[in-house]
Amino acid sequence: MFSEKQGNVLHGILLIVLFSFSAFYIAEIQFIKNLSLSPLIVGIILGMLYANSLRNRLPETWVPGIKFCSKQILRAGIVLYGFRLTLTDVAAVGLPAIVVDSIIVCGTIFLGIFLGKLLKIDQDTALITSTGSAICGAAAVLGAEPVIKCEGHKTAIAVSTVVIFGTIAMFLYPIMYRSGLLSSLSDTQVAIYTGSTLHEVAHVAGAGNAMDPTDTLGIAGTATITKMIRVMLLAPVLVIMSFALAGRKKVSADGTVAKSKITIPWFAFGFIGIICLNSLLQYLFGAPTVKDIPLNGAIEYIDTFMLTMAMTALGAETSIDKFKQAGAKPFILAFGLFIWLVGGGYLLVKWLV
Repeated sequence: MFSEKQGNVLHGILLIVLFSFSAFYIAEIQFIKNLSLSPLIVGIILGMLYANSLRNRLPETWVPGIKFCSKQILRAGIVLYGFRLTLTDVAAVGLPAIVVDSIIVCGTIFLGIFLGKLLKIDQDTALITSTGSAICGAAAVLGAEPVIKCEGHKTAIAVSTVVIFGTIAMFLYPIMYRSGLLSSLSDTQVAIYTGSTLHEVAHVAGAGNAMDPTDTLGIAGTATITKMIRVMLLAPVLVIMSFALAGRKKVSADGTVAKSKITIPWFAFGFIGIICLNSLLQYLFGAPTVKDIPLNGAIEYIDTFMLTMAMTALGAETSIDKFKQAGAKPFILAFGLFIWLVGGGYLLVKWLV
């Protein structure tokens, strides 16, 4: 028999589940698919619409259920994300992609911290925005949130910057490719450039497909694998970040000052463990690609739904007032990182690959 408290939590979870189902339905509309907007992005938009309309008309007791989705469901979703990767994928692309990805990730995070100080943006916003641009967009923002421990609206703002500039890049790269601006790069270099610099996995897939629809040149496939290597870097980045942030002082809402303790992101180790398990399954079943591993499709669908729930829950805690409070600076920061990814990434690939 459920207690009243458990029932209220369940109501909040069911609300997010309902929005998430809606996000999946909307994401299948052809116009939305053409924009390569994943259910995760649609989910946060729906959550924000709710936050700025019905939020004050529903019971406050439902909030714990919403927070459960943005915390516990999130961590589980990040762990299951590992089923999209295998160690074979990494070996297939080779050392050049790993080197470029590593430089892009480190360079983007450090540049973001530096630009954040120049713009006088708070450390949390600068770090979580940089992490999203550096690794894998919304999924990286969600993964970093439990480590950085920033407010929900800052997380939502970081996701928004990733969506805006990642979508611009998704349309920009095929235009650059077809207009000859990337003619000095080989097909392999174009693929690594695309996978190492675009924000979301969906953005890489969209741009790769636009440049090489049938993957006859190997651009689409290699770009996706390069992107997934970047995703793998999420785990070590979160571990390093948790140690780097340990001991810093944070002022709480009531004005008290407390030192941050080391937050070991155990879900990051789970993520790596799942990648290793998936690699073993690929070997045992003799699957040529990760998609051919039994039940992989079902697990990926469940994982996408869980991450959509987390994104929707974050959106549900984000009002327009909080965006106004943040101002334009986070978007200026994200624009600076966008310029670095497009320009710096091009030079890195040309020199190193």
